[in-house]
Amino acid sequence: MTVDHVLLGADEVLPLLQARVSDIAPSALVVGDPGRAESAARMLTGVREVGRNREYVTFSGRYADQPVTVSSHGVGAAGAAVCMEELLRAGVRRIIRAGTAGGLQQDVVDGDLVVATGAVRDEGTSVRLIPAEYPAVADASILLALGAAAGDGAGRVHRGVVLTADLFYPMPMLGSSLRQWADAGVVAVEMELAVLLVLAGLRGVAAGGVFAIDGNPLASADMTEYSPHRDIVRGAAEAAVRAGLTALTS
Repeated sequence: MTVDHVLLGADEVLPLLQARVSDIAPSALVVGDPGRAESAARMLTGVREVGRNREYVTFSGRYADQPVTVSSHGVGAAGAAVCMEELLRAGVRRIIRAGTAGGLQQDVVDGDLVVATGAVRDEGTSVRLIPAEYPAVADASILLALGAAAGDGAGRVHRGVVLTADLFYPMPMLGSSLRQWADAGVVAVEMELAVLLVLAGLRGVAAGGVFAIDGNPLASADMTEYSPHRDIVRGAAEAAVRAGLTALTS
């Protein structure tokens, strides 16, 4: 049994995405960075911008001759949930987040890809949707498709649970919980996947996530060594986007 949710009419305009419902495809790729959404859009054919408002930039086109929508959701679970909820209200039935993440294991290094099997719900949004005991797990068909698509690339691919956290820059008073999650075997940390998996699970929608590793936050307590704007990261991020698009259309 899934939770009933609002489905909008084809002529309605999504309030925050500012895209018409009829312009949204049944399959969607979501990314944090509007610039990455624009890069992903260049991989589509017949592409057109269908919405632009705040951090939300949305394109629709075709990939492997199938209709796909690409939308940016910004940084953090609360803002991302707005994008994801509106896409679901527009009728999206398959949705993948492609983004960057910090590796939490020694063998999960810059330029690698991580296909998420699920997410630790260490953020403040999904617990306002359903209690924390509800699991944030990837859809099995999406997981298999992402694994196959990511494995076709040149880089290394890991599979495992990722941590979705609200906090990017920790403060010394309370410190960081990343070490405990690393010790528990969590492979990477990012900021938005858990809320997507929860929303999708509640609505019976297939969802998953694939991530390019852009550093290791355990290497520096104050994040001073974080440097995501490097060729190895850009290449992996492009591979994550292509894997997401391939999985959506395979």
